[in-house]
Amino acid sequence: MQVTETKSEGLKRQFKIAVAASEIETHIANRLKELARTVELPGFRPGKAPISVLEKKFGSKVRDEVLEQTLNDTSSKVMSERDLRPAMPPRIKVTLFEDGADLEYTMAVELLPAIEPGDFSKIKLRRMTAVVDQAQIDQTLERLAETHKISEKVTTKRRAKTGDTVVIDFIGKIDGKGFPGSKAEDYVLELGSGGFIPDFDDQLVGAKAGDHVVVKVIPSAEHEASRLTGEEAVFDVTIKELQQSKPAPIDDELARKMGKQNLRELKQGLHEELDSYFQEISRQRLKRTLLDILADGHDFEIPESLAERELTSIWAQYENIRKNNPEDEEIKGKNEDDLKSEFRSIAERRVRLGLLLAEVGRRNNLHVSRQEISQAIMMEARNQPGREHEIIEFYKNSPEALERIRAPLLENKVVDFILENASIDEKKVSVEELMTEPEKSHALAAKTKARPKAAQGKKKKPAAKKAASKRTATGKQ
Repeated sequence: MQVTETKSEGLKRQFKIAVAASEIETHIANRLKELARTVELPGFRPGKAPISVLEKKFGSKVRDEVLEQTLNDTSSKVMSERDLRPAMPPRIKVTLFEDGADLEYTMAVELLPAIEPGDFSKIKLRRMTAVVDQAQIDQTLERLAETHKISEKVTTKRRAKTGDTVVIDFIGKIDGKGFPGSKAEDYVLELGSGGFIPDFDDQLVGAKAGDHVVVKVIPSAEHEASRLTGEEAVFDVTIKELQQSKPAPIDDELARKMGKQNLRELKQGLHEELDSYFQEISRQRLKRTLLDILADGHDFEIPESLAERELTSIWAQYENIRKNNPEDEEIKGKNEDDLKSEFRSIAERRVRLGLLLAEVGRRNNLHVSRQEISQAIMMEARNQPGREHEIIEFYKNSPEALERIRAPLLENKVVDFILENASIDEKKVSVEELMTEPEKSHALAAKTKARPKAAQGKKKKPAAKKAASKRTATGKQ
């Protein structure tokens, strides 16, 4: 094998490689001999078919197999002998492959950069922590009570308002004739919910128990009477009872609805959940600060191919966001050239940090076990009840998705390793200060970190986390 380096610019290398024709022919002959021992052909006993016959029947396929194997073996040997660490699989182009001639091809490869991690002991960080207090638990309980509203009969003669529930009898007709779903007794309807026919419940606002109301609506395409869409339906409605909603009592019964034995156990669970959530937010903020420091403190050339791949991924996800959320304030009025420039900077930062963390992990023998990956997949599956088998099978059959599970696990291990070596002091802050995000220059790009498709079902946020998030949005504590 003859190897000539034809390009060496930054991280890019290109080689011209020639493999002697005699070596190729030897591989072909050996492969045909292997076939001769096993293949069965009409007119010949097993293993007795002449090589000439085999070459005529299988020669083209064997040559293709030998070519592929030779390219794999020789390109790997070139990189191994020169201690090259490719960032992406090399690009190979065959320039000559003919009978009796040497195999000639070019190999272009982009290398991983040489990275020298800094002294992590010099990194100084501040961990922000917030303490769960009784007021936060009380507010969470109030929201749970609001979520589990109960209805009670209105005993006064007041009129119905949006948010009330009415018990009604109704008969509907179109052109004097009934239609599917046009009649019911003791039908329970929340006013303002839009749960029946659009505009139906709005016409009951202001009525009192015992009233008879004529409601005129046009059934929508989603209603049972969709075949009659466009024709007005007239309903004779009798208001039999008016009910009003109120928060559920904060007691043992509410606790049981939340899967706890009593109110004391519910309060303890909320305390633990909020504390865990605040610790999670604290770690996220500490990690973001650390990554900012690492990004600012390490400047090395990155493979262009990796940056382009990351940019393509960011842009594809951005296009999806733009399609599904055209009114997003961070999207409207954005110039595409400016966005691509911004996203390129983000892509380069992500690649640089990814390479740095990977190098720290490699040097310190940090890795993710198969058990840790399985646990992460099971956790993802549990977050989407009813789709557990689908989620597990998806990761089982998708190496790319599996890598998207492994990568953040390894990243967290490396981050933990760096944090163990850094200098960290603690600062107690209010919940608002902990939850308030610092100003982000890449807020839009942060939205582009999507999960694998099979895992994109909406996760259910625990009640305590919902409450903490809402306190941040409203400024209440």
